[in-house]
Amino acid sequence: MPLGKREQIAAVAAIVRDAGGTIVGRTRLQKIAYLLDVAEFGDGFYFVYKHYGPYSEVVAESARVGVILGELTEKKRKAEWGGFYSVYSTDGEPAADVPAGRRELARKAADAGAVVLELAATAVFLFRDGYADPWAEIKRRKPVKVKDGRLEQAQELLRELKKVKVPSPLPDIV
Repeated sequence: MPLGKREQIAAVAAIVRDAGGTIVGRTRLQKIAYLLDVAEFGDGFYFVYKHYGPYSEVVAESARVGVILGELTEKKRKAEWGGFYSVYSTDGEPAADVPAGRRELARKAADAGAVVLELAATAVFLFRDGYADPWAEIKRRKPVKVKDGRLEQAQELLRELKKVKVPSPLPDIV
């Protein structure tokens, strides 16, 4: 059964909380939510492919509304290149019944570089979408982002994330 609006907002706030209380960047929030869903620790958000990989409008909207309602705090920061990014935070500890694997997966993903996490989550998405070699497809779609060792770092991140005990293992693509 789909979550109601309030439950969606609470679910996004829980993702931030489970990731250690802070997530830097909207892209990271999206990718963490996606990987939690794939691992069956998520809340059933629907994801499609966008420029930065798996994307859920419900996650984005829930974060926006969660800020308005005070469930989340969002601070906008200026990036070195001139654009802006968001830093989401929330108070409190994860719920007592949150599986340790969910927290570990969320925290490891939150600690990863934004582009590296984007590439890893995109590889999982493309594989689940039927691409036999998602890494080759990523090279084709994101030639600039795979440079400077980031593709290899994304593969290593996925290896590390696969070590986390989860209900549904991430795919064997590395």
